[in-house]
Amino acid sequence: MTVVTPKFGMGASVLRREDAAFIQGQGRYTDDIQPAGVLHGYVLRSPVAKASFTIGSTEAAKAAPGVHLVLTGKDLAHLGDLRSGVMQQQPDGTKAPTRDIPILCRDRVNYVGDAVAFVVADSRALAQDAVELIDVDYDSEDAASGTATALAEGTPLVWPELGSNRAFSYHIGDKKKTDAAFARAAHVTRIEFVNNRLVCNYMEPRSAIGEWNVEESRFVLTTGSQGVHSMQYILASLFKIKKGQLRVITPDVGGGFGPKSFVYREYPLVLEAAKRLGRPVKRAGDRTEHFLTDAQGRDNVVAAEMALDKDGRFLGMKVDLLANMGAYVSQYGPYIPYIGVTMSTGVYDIQALDVSVTGLYTNTCPVDAYRGAGRPEAAFLLEKLVDACAHDLGLPVEEIRRRNFIRPEQFPYRTQTGRLYDNGEFEGHMDRAIEQSEWKAFPQRLSQSKATGKIRGLGMATYIEACAFPGSEPAFVELNGDGTVTLKIGTQTNGQGHATAYAQFLSEKLNLDIDKIHVRQGDTDELKAGGGTGGSRSIPLGGVSASRAGEDLANKIKRIAADELEASAGDIELSDGVARIVGTDRTIDFSAIAKAARTPDDLKGFGEFVQDECTYPNGTHICEVEIDPDTGATDIVRYTIVDDFGVTVNPILLAGQVHGGVVQGIGQALTEDTIYSEDGQLLTASFMDYAMPRADNFPFFHFETCNVPSTTNALGIKGAGEAGTIGSTPAALNAVTDALWRAYGIRHIDMPATPARIWATIREAARP
Repeated sequence: MTVVTPKFGMGASVLRREDAAFIQGQGRYTDDIQPAGVLHGYVLRSPVAKASFTIGSTEAAKAAPGVHLVLTGKDLAHLGDLRSGVMQQQPDGTKAPTRDIPILCRDRVNYVGDAVAFVVADSRALAQDAVELIDVDYDSEDAASGTATALAEGTPLVWPELGSNRAFSYHIGDKKKTDAAFARAAHVTRIEFVNNRLVCNYMEPRSAIGEWNVEESRFVLTTGSQGVHSMQYILASLFKIKKGQLRVITPDVGGGFGPKSFVYREYPLVLEAAKRLGRPVKRAGDRTEHFLTDAQGRDNVVAAEMALDKDGRFLGMKVDLLANMGAYVSQYGPYIPYIGVTMSTGVYDIQALDVSVTGLYTNTCPVDAYRGAGRPEAAFLLEKLVDACAHDLGLPVEEIRRRNFIRPEQFPYRTQTGRLYDNGEFEGHMDRAIEQSEWKAFPQRLSQSKATGKIRGLGMATYIEACAFPGSEPAFVELNGDGTVTLKIGTQTNGQGHATAYAQFLSEKLNLDIDKIHVRQGDTDELKAGGGTGGSRSIPLGGVSASRAGEDLANKIKRIAADELEASAGDIELSDGVARIVGTDRTIDFSAIAKAARTPDDLKGFGEFVQDECTYPNGTHICEVEIDPDTGATDIVRYTIVDDFGVTVNPILLAGQVHGGVVQGIGQALTEDTIYSEDGQLLTASFMDYAMPRADNFPFFHFETCNVPSTTNALGIKGAGEAGTIGSTPAALNAVTDALWRAYGIRHIDMPATPARIWATIREAARP
């Protein structure tokens, strides 16, 4: 049977409706908005990583030209700190105390960039000039800046009253069972590595506008976010007001990747200042502030062991993970390593697991969720370890994976961490990726590289991730008087193409051109609640709800049309904005139907899908690199992706999401690194020192899907937004390591595998 893809419905490669406006410069971001009478704020930030401080005087700053307000910590005593509520249970049953983020520091600073004061003036430049007039006396102390050394004897304590730089301890698995597995093992492989810290670097730095509506006695916050309702909830709690007394609006957003989910200090600051001054207050961040203060990602130091039998089958796994939290506990910070280690066993049938996680405080910027949020860290650990096992046993890397995959007949499969995988055909997508990458012909390409003085490597990663976590995202649709349809939903586009994808679900149910479907997000006045965007949840949850809302509205339209055309609702079909009696030319258009409705509710549809389990996308990435040993420069010469995303909504949008994720993941593997000096100064605080991946670093990607529909999602969809970062980082580093092993016998190199690091590693190996 031939399956016909609808013009605009699920499965159609509809081009993004949003792009025309963005390409023409018609996007409307927070910093484009200029309310009448707006003032501008600037934050005075600590130049040292650890110190007690006193503010001698703010009078000079207050008297500076154009200055309207100077706030310090003592002025904000009525506000609480920004707190995290996601600390997990420790082995002894307790939850560790948090160290919360003050809106403005009161007497201590704990990292370079910590907020000390806030100045509001007629312009950003005047506010920036004025902060330099604030008299601050810093009594600097030794700082703790390294993850690996945070618990070492003699390392300065970030919070002396805790007696240690340990923030928390978690444990997952069965230690006794795992010890027994190791005791009977024929071989044990051990690795240690650094999962390097990253700066998110979305295209649009964060901005925020605070307003106070005297007549309504409520705040309005406009800011780029990944969901307005969580912002509203946290800030309302901070100000001790009802949610309805704060409206949050998010216009266009230039990238989020996790860090735009969080409430940052500047948001309550612009609100407080606006209320005090009776005028709108804007704070527009710059790239340097982003580097210093926006939540950073990853930053783990890991040791791991795998126990294997004589045939190379995995018996058990041990992991000891150090996770840097930075100076404070950020919004979701303590949850990120926890959720990561729940995916420790990946696509493999590993029956014993013992994982210990230790959270650490250091005098650095707080760490939180960054694209994948713990799952890329887990996949990198496992895929690096699996390759090491293969090398130790002399097995091909594809063969050791094949022997240990969870088999199709084992599904549904409960992992040792409690994850319930619904399905998967891991060997199938690995074999397809091997075929598409021309894996078997690699020796010929290796010979060609040798002939030109280059070295060459081939790396693989087979991954699975948990996303679209249990929950729901209700959708509300309405037929408008002009015959168009509006969808309101509580997720938030950050550039992914929501206006296109959601419109496809409605188009399929209403048989309506997507140009007549409007998607509205980002305003707490329009929706009472919403889960926002994160964890690849928007389309698996919101899309199903949108589909159901479209079906609900379609049925109501048919009933109204049937009354107007004196027919049965079952005889009505919808097509191109009209309702028609099947087999006749008798029609009524949507605008006339809207006028004929007896009540407003007759024109409204509602849908909600409640998902009880995660979706589990998975796939195989194969990366091939060529390296110049004289310079250490790495070229990615081939990249192959075969993924299982269940049912595909829009192939071209999906490819865009995967390509972007792959680039971010390879950026971590080969170029990006966040480096602090021993005294806590950020040394990579600009694009001059922090090496972002560029378009010319990459070949064209081969991407295809080998899909098995999800059984936990009503439409069979598996989340896809973060998957590219999960498969790409281990594939890329495994390729580099493979090249170094083949040429020089080098078994290990830490990320990022920069030219300088590769060159130095080769030179070290060449020493007699």
